[in-house]
Amino acid sequence: MAADADIASAASVCLKAGTWTWLGGETPRISGASAVLPRLADRDVILLGEQHDKADDHRWQLQTVAALQALRPDMVIGFEAFPRRVQPVLDRWVAGELTPAEFLQQVQWNEVWGMPAEFYMPLFEFARLNRIPMLALNVERKLIRTIASKGVDTVGNAEREGVSRPAAPPADYVDMLFESHREHARSRGRDGAQTSRSDSAFRNFVDAQATWDRAMAEALARRLAPGSGGRPLVVGIIGSGHLRHGHGVAHQLRDLGVTSVATLLPVPIGTACDDIRPGLADAVFAVPAQAAARPEPPRLGVSLSESERGVHVADVSPGSLAERSGFRAGDVIVELAGSPVNKVASVIAAIRDQPAGTWLPLRIKRDSELLELLVRFPARG
Repeated sequence: MAADADIASAASVCLKAGTWTWLGGETPRISGASAVLPRLADRDVILLGEQHDKADDHRWQLQTVAALQALRPDMVIGFEAFPRRVQPVLDRWVAGELTPAEFLQQVQWNEVWGMPAEFYMPLFEFARLNRIPMLALNVERKLIRTIASKGVDTVGNAEREGVSRPAAPPADYVDMLFESHREHARSRGRDGAQTSRSDSAFRNFVDAQATWDRAMAEALARRLAPGSGGRPLVVGIIGSGHLRHGHGVAHQLRDLGVTSVATLLPVPIGTACDDIRPGLADAVFAVPAQAAARPEPPRLGVSLSESERGVHVADVSPGSLAERSGFRAGDVIVELAGSPVNKVASVIAAIRDQPAGTWLPLRIKRDSELLELLVRFPARG
């Protein structure tokens, strides 16, 4: 077969910008889309990864979805970005009943997801234009946050949004989660070296991640169940951390009896070849480097959620502006520049509108203390 010959062609490097690398054999092989995608188009589920804040990852997703749709017109696209409760809004969008502004407002985009909507809108427009059903794969962050902080046994059936007990995650996945947990501990001011796998905090973290993976897997699998209306190609648009090495969502899908699954990931062209190895995914796409056309809006480097107490800092990225400013996971933002704040959207808007080279004072609650933090936005050079 020509496709097999293309995939089998040897390459001196593991990645080539703008090109696929097939990982289905013993060694990585650079290939073309015409060889990779037809080999995978007969799968029941194809998972497309992303780094949420990388625009080119979403452009790659769009071109891949378009190519797959040409091969399998009967398609459904599921999105990690949406909790299940907004499914009726997705249905109305695909039916052409909402403007883009109405759609984003009704799914509470800034409050729930918070990434630049322009990264995702071309995918949403593609689904609407082609009348491709969109699925809300996620659950409320409150569920995952509660499991992570208090344990899975504290969550009653009524609060689980129908999510069943997840399959035990593979040992390699637990190892990866432990490294992530240690980073979280360091961001909270703890010594990561003192973190133990036997800590209840780590066990809860693993349970929360597995529940999150299970929720998305169940939503994908449900669309393949008998009586759900045919057997379309189900595509998942999901963060790469839930997909690498066949762990996460793919592992939970297998436990649910869905074994015809492919995983495709975008990777930066500068990724070390040691990290591009069989088992990472079925294939990866090398995203070329690109000079920034314009300065990106400021980013704190935090994951946020909200409650009646204020805006919660769920996670702080290592090396981020937030970490340098003294934020820790678990902080609650209660004031911005002297004004009370209790909405994630308000924090996001304030950060994006902040001029380069200026300072933004915030008041946070940490445990029982009220603290003042000052975010110094770097000047553009």
